[in-house]
Amino acid sequence: MTILCVRFQLPPMYEAALPELLGLLEEFTPVVEALPPDGALADLRGAERYFGRGAVELASVIRVRALARYGVDCAIGAGPGPMLARVALRHARPGVTCAVPEDAVAEFLADKPVAAVPGVGAATARTLDDYGLDTLGRVAAAPLSTLQRLIGAKAGRELREKASGIDRGRVVPNAVSRSLVTERAFDIDELDPDRHRRALLSAAEEIGSRLRAVEKVCRTLTLTVRYAGLPHSRLRSRGGTPASTTRSRTLREPTAHSADLTGAAYGMYEALGLQRARVRALALRAEGLTPADQASHQLTFDPVDEKVRRVEEVADRARAKFGPRAVMPGTLAPVRAPGRPTAA
Repeated sequence: MTILCVRFQLPPMYEAALPELLGLLEEFTPVVEALPPDGALADLRGAERYFGRGAVELASVIRVRALARYGVDCAIGAGPGPMLARVALRHARPGVTCAVPEDAVAEFLADKPVAAVPGVGAATARTLDDYGLDTLGRVAAAPLSTLQRLIGAKAGRELREKASGIDRGRVVPNAVSRSLVTERAFDIDELDPDRHRRALLSAAEEIGSRLRAVEKVCRTLTLTVRYAGLPHSRLRSRGGTPASTTRSRTLREPTAHSADLTGAAYGMYEALGLQRARVRALALRAEGLTPADQASHQLTFDPVDEKVRRVEEVADRARAKFGPRAVMPGTLAPVRAPGRPTAA
């Protein structure tokens, strides 16, 4: 067992702590792959030889350090490969590492549902279930030709290998994060919609500047609103109101333009129709990241838009030289919220 799949028990809205927790894993091995928003894969083959301990023992040390330094517990799955470690994680719980023995992989997988394999969606699982192939043991025993007729040649071959315990995956170190998240928490539960919008404006400009710094654009923006109620809980509060609400919007085109991100954030906020909501925190997540040089941009021939983009470039250079507070949020350009007057 040389691969760990770790899921940190981060409270809602605190996914921004993931980079620090990844640094903890990198104290044991440089081969760490982030699985946003709250997980990671770690290849411990070198660490086992260096520390003279097995992966399960090292997992216990990682758990203790995460608790001691950050107050964060974690669930950990261990296995001979990344896929097996991820399957094991489904059966792990905080405080106990679920490990897949190398000499008992087939037995471990036999009674697991097909959907336990990462990448197998609900439609594929339903198709196989209709033919009685509802467990990985039955999939492994089925003729390859049958699987290929049901779900396709490549998918059938890959699924049969995985159901038989053949894990060809690997941990990709320094993998590009698939998302960026930022949050704005209020000192007290906030009722004022204008303060909500100012927080969204600040968060959107931060997301935009971070995307441009790594030369990425995002395709989807997600807004999470956490209300007053049960702290750090995704459950419903005592009054029956959801403790948090999440909305996502696919952008017209991949972008790192702060004005576009702010407009999308305002649109999702307005669509919630909050009435005197006591908001504790707001978070924005940029997802579907791709290299900026591979994205297309629809020219608008709008001199105001072009001017704002040039101002963004200057502001980014100022932040890089003098720090993130060199340019205060909302000073680059006005952004119009749907149905609202222009917000500065």
